[in-house]
Amino acid sequence: MIALGHAGLQVNVFDDDIVQKANLARQLFTSQEIGLNKAVVLINRINRFFGTNWKAVPQRFERTDKKPCENRMANITVSCVDTVESRINIEALLCSAERKSAQRDSNLYLLDCGNSKEIGQVLLSTIGEIAQPESKQFNTVGVLPSWRKEYSSLLEESEDNDPTPSCSLAEALEKQDLFINSALVNIGASLLWKMFKEGMLMSRGFFLNLADYRTQPIPI
Repeated sequence: MIALGHAGLQVNVFDDDIVQKANLARQLFTSQEIGLNKAVVLINRINRFFGTNWKAVPQRFERTDKKPCENRMANITVSCVDTVESRINIEALLCSAERKSAQRDSNLYLLDCGNSKEIGQVLLSTIGEIAQPESKQFNTVGVLPSWRKEYSSLLEESEDNDPTPSCSLAEALEKQDLFINSALVNIGASLLWKMFKEGMLMSRGFFLNLADYRTQPIPI
């Protein structure tokens, strides 16, 4: 993006969890990182590799006692959490935040990512209405409904009913396929890349079935 003239991104990563043995292999952690905070490990690695100055926040993405949304305002929020309840709370927090006069400090988009063992989805929604440029070629859309309004029953059915953390890599692989996370992330990142590079999207997300290698786009 910088090579193409974009100013680049500031990214804050929230996670209060620590690296465990069950995370190895499925996620890019090493045995030396067991016991360390996941957000701190990942952000330090990215900053060293790319020379960025991104921030790790070893906390849950939720309201704080100081300010309702301190450090939680961003043009795009990417949600990658384990439970439907957490996803609901994140969306509620973003929707309750006051829209700032400066666009750079306003919540505009939510990219929600979720998966079960071999299937998953990525869906882009807007936080309120976002004014779109006029176009003679396309019918622009200022509101993209959230997953709760369009796919709540489907996504709640796909949630794992066993919230117990996996104690080993073998047990974790019984719950989620080795490549489901990385497959979702790569296609989801491609959606963001297209959004920044071309300035428009024809699809707002996708459903992925890794069992039979099918991807179904979600058109706008």
